[in-house]
Amino acid sequence: MLTPVGYLPRLVDDEVETLLSIFGAVEIDGPKWCGKTWTALNHAQSDIHLDDASVRALAEADLHVALVGDHPHLIDEWQEVPTVRDAVRRSVDEHGSEAGLYLLTGSATPAYGQVSHSGAGRIASIRMRPLSLVEAGLSDGAISLYGLF
Repeated sequence: MLTPVGYLPRLVDDEVETLLSIFGAVEIDGPKWCGKTWTALNHAQSDIHLDDASVRALAEADLHVALVGDHPHLIDEWQEVPTVRDAVRRSVDEHGSEAGLYLLTGSATPAYGQVSHSGAGRIASIRMRPLSLVEAGLSDGAISLYGLF
């Protein structure tokens, strides 16, 4: 795994592992700076970052570039090259719907029409939230807002 130094385990880690064992790809979306990339790296064997202009240009010229790597392969900021999502879906199909091939992260949704398929049955989606008090070690979780209401 490519776990970053200083990574704090997240509540979604178990869900990511479960979905990677079922689906060909797992998409983690959420607000900027909530930990999507670090969480995905914690589960990935290889990665590519499409927010790097030179890497993005290569992926735009040849989508296959974004798919190359050991699995699970993280494609960070996939929405920078929206057609990469369809390439992931096709790759999952070509691998016989093998589980745990790709992780996708992104904090923005591409414009309608730039992605031609929902990825249903191939790409599972997780909504990530900012670091909780429990995850940060600032609470033991004995009292929860959910439990109060």
